[in-house]
Amino acid sequence: MQDRKRLEEQIAQDEKISAMTSDLDTLLELGKEGESVSADFERDLKGLTSYLEALETKMLLSGENDARSAIVTIHPGAGGTESQDWAEMLLRMYLRWAERNRFETVLTDRQEGEGAGIKSATFEVNGENAYGLLQSEVGVHRLVRISPFDANARRHTSFASVFVYPQIDDEIVIDIRPEDLRVDTFRASGAGGQHVNRTDSAIRMTHLSTGLVVQCQNERSQHKNRASAMKQLRAKLYEHELAKKRVEERKLEDTKLGINFGSQIRSYVLAPYRMIKDNRTKLSIGDVDRVLEGDLEALIHAYLVLRKTGKTAATTDADKDDLD
Repeated sequence: MQDRKRLEEQIAQDEKISAMTSDLDTLLELGKEGESVSADFERDLKGLTSYLEALETKMLLSGENDARSAIVTIHPGAGGTESQDWAEMLLRMYLRWAERNRFETVLTDRQEGEGAGIKSATFEVNGENAYGLLQSEVGVHRLVRISPFDANARRHTSFASVFVYPQIDDEIVIDIRPEDLRVDTFRASGAGGQHVNRTDSAIRMTHLSTGLVVQCQNERSQHKNRASAMKQLRAKLYEHELAKKRVEERKLEDTKLGINFGSQIRSYVLAPYRMIKDNRTKLSIGDVDRVLEGDLEALIHAYLVLRKTGKTAATTDADKDDLD
């Protein structure tokens, strides 16, 4: 049924492209006859270009697990409240991106920071190609801004790391032996609710042989939290096994060594100028607010093109105007 649905979508896409190009051909013919069609032609051409770019992004997702749903974790770097606030900004950005692209999200764990921000967060992004699209976000993200927490209004640099794992279907067998698993229960923490701090409903699982740790505390039921944590653990174990087989292709574990200067994949500069620059693709975007509101399409597309062809992106003319 999934293959049938995918084929039906491809047929519908082909028919839509044919219809859009046919409309453009009609406008061209009308233009040759002296009709004023410039505005309509420009509008339809822009729509076709955007649609083709979206299709190209999907075509670039050819990895083994690209079509799967994803599990995303965010951790702040050194820097206390500043980095914790930056981690929360990233969490909001990804949740907005998922909402814009009609992905379902489930926040499975959120550790509040001291004063502001978060100490860590884990959430699921459920939908086709979620993992393939979010692979562009794996690594350290750097923020430069005038700190809202500094009474002297000085400029601060903050770091936060993002890691993405594919969700593994039930038919894929991951052998988790009971003797390799330590399960701890603790009282959930959060903004409130009758069950918070009353029952030991939160679950933390530690896989002893690999050292992988997952936890979940968003449900009232310990049983549901245990099931969610087990799903996260199976996904991490699957990714761990893949990493051992393809060390050359996978650099994710290396990025965990330092969440600091020199290791960032992308910089978000809010002061003294405003620009986002991806260090891998060389793509620069001047509209910082648009990206922080979840518009990551250009960054994701540039990364997928780089992964497929090795070619880096260029700053668009519109973004050059923004920078000027």
